[in-house]
Amino acid sequence: MSTIWMPAQMALFAKIVDLNGFSAAARALGVPKAAVSRAIAELESALGVRLLERTTRRIHLTPVGRLLYPHCRRIVDEADAVRGAAASAIAARGGPLGGMAEPTFGRVLLAPIVPRFLERFPDVQLDVVMQAADLENGSDWDVAVLAGAIDDPRFVCRELGAPPAVLCATPAYLQAHGTPARPADLAGHALLTPATTGPEYRVRLHRGTSQREEVSVHPKLAVNDPAVLHASTAAGLGIGLLPEFLCRQGLVTGKLVRVLPEWSLPATMPLCAIYPATLATDKRVQAYVEFLAANVIPALAAG
Repeated sequence: MSTIWMPAQMALFAKIVDLNGFSAAARALGVPKAAVSRAIAELESALGVRLLERTTRRIHLTPVGRLLYPHCRRIVDEADAVRGAAASAIAARGGPLGGMAEPTFGRVLLAPIVPRFLERFPDVQLDVVMQAADLENGSDWDVAVLAGAIDDPRFVCRELGAPPAVLCATPAYLQAHGTPARPADLAGHALLTPATTGPEYRVRLHRGTSQREEVSVHPKLAVNDPAVLHASTAAGLGIGLLPEFLCRQGLVTGKLVRVLPEWSLPATMPLCAIYPATLATDKRVQAYVEFLAANVIPALAAG
């Protein structure tokens, strides 16, 4: 048996002693009695000692079992303390539900969603801040919307969707510099792209299932903030590679024009709802995240 599971088996051992039986422990934990017996057998095997002597009616601690029981009981106490602390943390989150969103996405995506959420859940107070979430130093937010998934046991990460990407430019830029007719033409234009680790950015495009192109360009601007890319594109500085939802209004009004519209780009970094693992059972958090998922995903796909 792996030692990573031993604390759980030790806590189970203490529970059996406290309830004076395998059946009682199984009922309390909601698991089959066979699973309880197997866990204790594995624990005894791992420790190399006998902890319990069983009869048809009672269990008896062996001398080693009596020696180890207080230590195992402390594991149960600590587990209860953790659950209590988590419950206290949830209870302490009284008042408004704290929402946070990166400004670029928050202004465009949350603006129409937040009023509908409050209409759907009139008893929930919502306090939304538009700024980047600090995952390292703690915060007073409950749910954050940000770009990119995280792998951190302190948080739950729910993907909301990956925004489609498009190439676009102002009509004035295209009139002055020409409109690319094929992917290779991009190399002769001022490209505005997401941040890159080197001097080149590789624009990958596909048309249908059979045609694929990759063009290496030296961006005029490379930045990790889509809002800056959008503003620079709208200012006529070049051809921008942007999340489609940021360009939607400009494309509808004619202030922006799709470049190589018959070609598709890989989706941009996924948007995710992040919340502390201690709030996983909080009903308000669950409602807000589910509402975001139900509304952000179709909003990204629209257009």
